Order: sequence, then structure tokens, then C-alpha cells
Amino acid sequence: MNRQSLKDRLLSYRRTPGSLIVMILVLLAAALTIAALLFLLVYILINGIPYLNADLFSWEYNSENVSVVPAMINTVIMAVISLIFAIPFGIGSAIYLVEYAKKGNKLVKVVRVTAETLTGIPSIVYGLFGMLFFVTALHWRFSILAGACTLAIMVLPVILRTTEEALMAVPDSFREGSFGLGAGKLRTIFKIILPSAVPGILSGVILSIGRIVGETAALMYTAGTVAAIPKSLFSSGRTLAVHMYVLASEGLHVDQAYATAVVLLVLVIVINALSSFLAKKIQKS
Repeated sequence: MNRQSLKDRLLSYRRTPGSLIVMILVLLAAALTIAALLFLLVYILINGIPYLNADLFSWEYNSENVSVVPAMINTVIMAVISLIFAIPFGIGSAIYLVEYAKKGNKLVKVVRVTAETLTGIPSIVYGLFGMLFFVTALHWRFSILAGACTLAIMVLPVILRTTEEALMAVPDSFREGSFGLGAGKLRTIFKIILPSAVPGILSGVILSIGRIVGETAALMYTAGTVAAIPKSLFSSGRTLAVHMYVLASEGLHVDQAYATAVVLLVLVIVINALSSFLAKKIQKS
């Protein structure tokens, strides 16, 4: 920024002091947000890194090594199965709402209000529902499948709403151009609209992964807290977040709980990086 432009900006702020106040408040809010994030990261790393050792990454869990490996495997399995259930239903529902439903349709309004309401429901409510329906009514007991289905219902509104907004952001000229070239509705959606909306859809998927990986309350009522690699989808297992909660609540391995938080943080960063890489690849192709 040269001196002339800086002088012009100062003069504009002198004429409209309200803009200067708003700018200062915005910068202050951004600085506080970044500072809080950095403080949390540094605090977790300082308290957790010293306790990362070989015992913590043993293949089998016991009361001495409190290994995180079974929890890491359970976390990946839980995230994959939950997304397999949630993504098709979320994207399919969004396609119907944007591409097929008539404008002003009351059903569309009801679905949108319901999705926004479900997004704000506490996770413990989802956990109680999963326990009553999947664990008790369907006799799945505490299992990976019961937890994954519960999490799929939990993140479904997020994927639906973000996909819907991504599809609505695609210009109508794309649709008109495709129809003008003789393409049908279905071909236009899968060849033109969905590829253009991939970045927005992936953002919803990344948000869903973050909620799945960090969930505890819903999984304690559905997947259980067994610290072992599951033999099947109907076996009980704990994720990294549940593992960290159990260690911290017992009070015997608080240091290892901080180390688990570091592992969880790294896992989330890796998953987000892979998702962004895939999004760029898909967008280029």
C-alpha cells in the first residue's frame, strides 16, 4: 500500500468514523480468534508430545500402555462407515430439493427447517435415540455399526444443507447450456452440476468428518468403550475421542490423554488434507 492510498483511507475514516470503529472491532475479533486457536494448539502439543512413546502405539491395549492404536483404527472405521451411509442420502436429498422439487414447494421448506433443527440438537439426544433404536430395538447391542448409523443420522443434515447450498450456487447458465446441447436432466446433474459443486460438497463432508472424529456422547451409548480392534461390525469399540475421555475421567492416565489429543489432532489434519487433495483432483478432472 503506497502513501497516497493510505492517506486516502485515513481521510475516508475521518469522514466516517463508524467505519474505523467497525474495522478495529473486526480486526480485534480476528486477532482474538487466532490467538485462542493458537493457545489451544500450543497447550495440547506442550502437554501431549512429551508422552508420545512406543508403548502408546502398541498393537494391543492394556492398562499399562493404554495404547491408542485400537482407537485409531476404530475412528477410521467409524468415519468411513458413517460417511458411506450419510453421503448418498445427503447428496441425493439435496439434488431432489434443488433440481427436482418445484419452487415454493411446502415439502422443501419443511425439509430445510427440519434439517436446520436437527443440526442444533445435542449429540446426547442422538446417542439416546441410537441406544433405544439400534442397540435395543434392533438388538445390535453396543457395536461399531450402531455407532456409525447414529453418527450418520447426526451428520446427514450437515451434508444435506451444504450440498444444497453448493448446488444452488451453480449458475443456471450451466444448466441451460447443457440442455441446449441436448443433454438430459440426469446427465446434466452428474456431468455438469455435481462436478461444479464438488468444493462445496467436500466442505460439508470435511465438517462431518470433524464431528464424527470428535464425537463422544453419542458413541458411549451406542458403540461402547471396549478398547480393542473390532472383529466385526457388531463388535464394540471406542474411538480416539472416547478413549481420551475415558483416560481423563479415570484420572490415572491424564498425561496419556493429552498424548491422545495430539494423535487426534494429527489425524484430523491428515484427513482434512486428504479431503482437500481429493477435491482438487476431482475439480481438475
